Amino acid sequence: MDGTSYTPISEIPEIYSKLRATFRTRRTISIPWRQQQLLQVARMVQDNKDLIAQALFNDVGKPAMEAYSYEISLVLERALIAATNLPEWTKPEHKTDLFDPNQKAWSPKVYFAPKGVVLVIVPWNFPLVLSIQPLIAAISAGCCCAVKVSEIAPHTGHLLADLFPKYLDPEAYQVILGAVPEITKTLELKWDHIFYTGNGHAGRIISAAAAKHLTPLTLELGGKSPVILDPSYDLDIAAKRIMYGKVLNCGQICVAPDYLIVPTSGNHEILNKVVETLRRAYNSFFSDAPPLESTSYARIVSKNHFDRLSSLLTRTNGVTVLGGKMNTERLKIEPTIVTGIQPDDVLMEGELFGPILPIIEVGTFEDACELVSQGDHPLVLYAFTQNEAIKTLIRDSTTSGNLVYNDTFIQLGVAELPFGGVGESGYGRQHGRYGFESFSYLRSSIDMPLELERVLTVRYPPYTPDNLKLMNPNVNIKIPQCSPTAGILKG
Repeated sequence: MDGTSYTPISEIPEIYSKLRATFRTRRTISIPWRQQQLLQVARMVQDNKDLIAQALFNDVGKPAMEAYSYEISLVLERALIAATNLPEWTKPEHKTDLFDPNQKAWSPKVYFAPKGVVLVIVPWNFPLVLSIQPLIAAISAGCCCAVKVSEIAPHTGHLLADLFPKYLDPEAYQVILGAVPEITKTLELKWDHIFYTGNGHAGRIISAAAAKHLTPLTLELGGKSPVILDPSYDLDIAAKRIMYGKVLNCGQICVAPDYLIVPTSGNHEILNKVVETLRRAYNSFFSDAPPLESTSYARIVSKNHFDRLSSLLTRTNGVTVLGGKMNTERLKIEPTIVTGIQPDDVLMEGELFGPILPIIEVGTFEDACELVSQGDHPLVLYAFTQNEAIKTLIRDSTTSGNLVYNDTFIQLGVAELPFGGVGESGYGRQHGRYGFESFSYLRSSIDMPLELERVLTVRYPPYTPDNLKLMNPNVNIKIPQCSPTAGILKG
């Protein structure tokens, strides 16, 4: 994507104004209209699946297996799920289980109302899913939406810009092409919600811009997602599942396993066994061709990212025990295992976002949890164990946006689970109903019957002691006794 093919900066306010004018017509409120647009999203993706797969390959070298399975198929399913479930999602909540039963006559309800005109800012690593999945949520909520695609994935971005007006209402949904000047101009405008996926540095810039307009945000920021490996687990299966999460998209995934923690209780031979099982998984994955030549393995997205990863491998104090070879011309780096890592190593400074897996040896599972807790809260914490006590320890001793036992990456396939971070890994949730709710706001409503005026007259001035007695404010309500170990006590 070169500068001549970007959205002209002067047109960005015009796009915003068009979306704002459309939302004011309220036509996006209609449930059938939303369903029709959602199904048009599905048709857009299905009709052009091969073009999309080619664009993903051109942008990041994504193998067809990954393109069809984890981008194209996923958004098709999510669009259909949303269209089918939308009538249920949008039903008002009738509040009947009330603290004061007399309020039932007031018909208390909660409506899911669209926030308005929203902005989605897309990264380059999963340019289809991370464009379309938030768009599906915005359409479901009844919003108008601009999608700012990544200039680092130009083929996918241009394809979406070409397809949107052919399938979707162009007065309600638009693609913005461009780089820093274009997104800077876009962020000057007063959006009703911004959904951003990317790194924390850009997330802070976007947060500051949004704060000027008090614009709410969903931030999916990734981070260092650790894996805790119980040595008693089936190490061959663990190795395959960990390595799989690392080689997908060449490790350029926000939920990729970032580093591996192995509690060995001082038995260093355990670490050797773990490395050997990872080696076997590596060899099985690339039995047809070495990683640098394999068509089952993506490439690094750009020379800048390639140089960053190469520099990390040069500066680490760890020992490369597997992989490590590179092809600068093809922007490929082998899946690389590094041992002898200390918490202050350069490989532990930030999210790796590449095919490097550092391994840290600790004594106990408590040590592993403490190591995780010393860093920023990860987007996802992976743990391989069959021991329920260890699962409970990890769950109760750590904080993460998501928690996955005995696999990697697969959690993204469950449409009914909320996905998002906590702290430095972001905030807000997406997927299915949770995405719909992110682009909606809760609009409370009551409808006071006329016939209750005889009860309400006591509230009007002038205030008198008799009226106060009739109001009977519940200030002497009984507060139950509570124990910090047993909870609220009966009686």
